[in-house]
Amino acid sequence: QVQLVESGGGLVQPGGSLRLSCAASANTVSFKSMAWYRRPPGKEREWVARILGTTDYADSVKGRFTISRDNAKNTLYLQMNSLKPEDTAVYYCNAVGLFSQNTYWGQGTQVTVSS
Repeated sequence: QVQLVESGGGLVQPGGSLRLSCAASANTVSFKSMAWYRRPPGKEREWVARILGTTDYADSVKGRFTISRDNAKNTLYLQMNSLKPEDTAVYYCNAVGLFSQNTYWGQGTQVTVSS
């Protein structure tokens, strides 16, 4: 069973930066796509960014967040700059198997943007 483990969350002031990591128990080249989602307090989970060869971003984070993956380290990253209070959420790592089409989720990491 594939496991995804997020890390790097925490408390940051508005305008600050954080880098989230998602370590996979399988080789990341075995995934068709990898993505970040988030669940703001009291709201539904929403898609943030995806890497599938190319990268794609939700309008709310475009220009501020950067998704990347290091296949040698089996790790997905999310660099978050110019953070806003509305970015406060639990952030989840997601992966879809290349051949199995199975969907995998991490346990989430809390990001809080507050002064």
